[in-house]
Amino acid sequence: MKKIETIHAVGHVLCHDVTQIIKDKTKGPVFRKGHIVTEEDIPVLLSVGKDHLYVWEKNENMLHENEAAEILFDLCRSEGMKGSEIKEGKIEVIADRDGLLKIDRKKLFAVNSLSEMMIASRHGDFPVKKGDKIAGTRIIPLVIEKEKMERAKEAAEGGPIFRILPFHKKKTAIVTTGNEVFYGRIKDTFGPVVKEKIAEYPTEFLGQTLVDDQKEHIQEAILHYIDEGAELVLCTGGMSVDPDDCTPGAIAGTGAQVITYGAPVLPGAMLLLAYYEKDGKKIPIVGLPGCVMYAKRTVFDLVLPRLMADDPVTFEELAALGEGGLCLNCGVCTFPNCGFGKGVVY
Repeated sequence: MKKIETIHAVGHVLCHDVTQIIKDKTKGPVFRKGHIVTEEDIPVLLSVGKDHLYVWEKNENMLHENEAAEILFDLCRSEGMKGSEIKEGKIEVIADRDGLLKIDRKKLFAVNSLSEMMIASRHGDFPVKKGDKIAGTRIIPLVIEKEKMERAKEAAEGGPIFRILPFHKKKTAIVTTGNEVFYGRIKDTFGPVVKEKIAEYPTEFLGQTLVDDQKEHIQEAILHYIDEGAELVLCTGGMSVDPDDCTPGAIAGTGAQVITYGAPVLPGAMLLLAYYEKDGKKIPIVGLPGCVMYAKRTVFDLVLPRLMADDPVTFEELAALGEGGLCLNCGVCTFPNCGFGKGVVY
């Protein structure tokens, strides 16, 4: 890039947009970056106060911002994504399918630590739909060293920084516990809420079984559904710490690996997550806290998308939900466009 007098700019390529502002009429670029200046352009450029211009001067050690932006975008993208039109060294990363957004946070941090380039994204581990903007990228200066972009490739380990995991159609069952429901003393109001939640994803509903408060009966119901091909078992009722709440013990009694009983999330502290292994596959068994029945958003909304995308949930990730794990019960719920569930993995 070099600075030249406008009257000598004919034939040169602009390195920047030239903005024209006419009160009450227009405000915007009269010439775009990349425009080749013609003789007719000179009076216009002078009229907007451009006595000098910055024009592209090819240097084998430097990259134009748009060339560098392509490299940065390639480090971000993976299957199921597309890019916007390049503009001023900027490319947006756009979802080209529905799924769960995963972010390699270490790579993202490493690239953003290099300076002169940036990637800003939405939060990972949440669903995205086709057409959603995932991230915005930009090269900061008009030109950047090739070596700097090589360092970006190394920082991102070749990418990708972002992935979209597709949701899988899962055979799903509900086991509802509690003598009061089993004997018909009260109507089950938990099952319909859970059915509504899972209906947002591709599922095949195997059924709902009502069970009394005996641990052995709960365990049998869970294992029955797994034998029937269930790929996700959701248990409602009996999840607190009262002596007659037997669901946690029943889940553990199936032989499943319990990841956690309890999560630093409100609503949703009494969550239990376990994985039952069968034929080399891990089948999630989830003990749902009672708040799922009445609260608009809970820990279930944070965990369910990951289970539907076969994205293993770890104890450390659940523990990290403590920061951001408090739902503020806003008058108008804007989830997921809020802070709920935006934990930080340390």
